[in-house]
Amino acid sequence: MKRIFAGLAAAAILAGCANDTGIDATPEQVAQAVYRAQGSSLTLITVVNNRTGGGGHTALMVNGSQQVIFDPAGSFRDERIIERGDVLYAMSPKWVRAYKSSHARSTYHVMTQEIDVTPAQAERALQLVRSNGAVPGAFCANATSGILRQIGGFDNIKQTFYPVNLSDQFATIPGVRTERHYEDDEGNVVDASAVVAAN
Repeated sequence: MKRIFAGLAAAAILAGCANDTGIDATPEQVAQAVYRAQGSSLTLITVVNNRTGGGGHTALMVNGSQQVIFDPAGSFRDERIIERGDVLYAMSPKWVRAYKSSHARSTYHVMTQEIDVTPAQAERALQLVRSNGAVPGAFCANATSGILRQIGGFDNIKQTFYPVNLSDQFATIPGVRTERHYEDDEGNVVDASAVVAAN
């Protein structure tokens, strides 16, 4: 069992699923950092190893009354981002692109699986990710699958530590739209800042 968790931790640190070292924003900052997109949807984000096909990180974008990314044990950092309890706020399209760019690199790509949901499902997801709190390293898929199981219509999802296992489960839900984002560079916050500056 120790070897399993050691392996998970090693893979997680390489791809972006490590212990959170960020400083939480204040509730006042969170209240001011709101981006609203059209519709209601959930998007599972999986960082996938290009060589092995294994998963390195899992996150969940929730588009409800506001759009956020639940980035459990995530490594995405930028002084302009408002983060509290592993939730990234005000996730406008440029910041979503920056998030993908910071994780995509020569060794990993980013798979997104989006599904339309009802406003009630989106609000339930938003409430769950905001109340979850920070997640320990290597528990990104475990935390995300645990949240999905609590949303009506997603209760068949089985809790798992493995990002690709979760993405495979998510893919079986009717209506999921899948995209993959590739880059051939270092994949870091410098890449992300360049994306934001260009938009």
